[in-house]
Amino acid sequence: MASAENLYQEKMQELQKQMNKVMQTINNHSKVEAFLNSPFGQYLDQHPFVTLSLLVFISLSAVPVGIFLTLIAGTAIAVCLAVLIIEGIVISVGGIALLCILCGLAVMSLGVAAVLCVSYVAGSSVLNYIHAYRVTVGTRGRSGPISLNHETTTAEKSYRSS
Repeated sequence: MASAENLYQEKMQELQKQMNKVMQTINNHSKVEAFLNSPFGQYLDQHPFVTLSLLVFISLSAVPVGIFLTLIAGTAIAVCLAVLIIEGIVISVGGIALLCILCGLAVMSLGVAAVLCVSYVAGSSVLNYIHAYRVTVGTRGRSGPISLNHETTTAEKSYRSS
């Protein structure tokens, strides 16, 4: 039993020496020295229970704070993607609405153009008929609103003979 106990004590002393070397390396670092020379560092050096409590608190709070920051980052990314998706949907709906309005205007413009063409052809035919009638009435010597005194053309002669 004594040999096992001696072996345990030797390993503990060796581990303690290694820990002391690590502590000296850490304490010799310039930033650690500056912190330990500050009033807060001196207070923590004089109150080990507060130091241990603060160390445990910081260690344990790292996980929830990390999860919270991950949640914030995930939410920000999700919001950005949602804004892009919503913006895409709004632009798509607006584009479809614009396309429908422009198609309706195109159909309406075709209808208006057709009505204007029919009106032009009908009006032109009526005016040509009225002009031809007045020419025939004016050449026969009848009193009418317009009395034309000119020589008759072959078209008028053929019209009169029929």
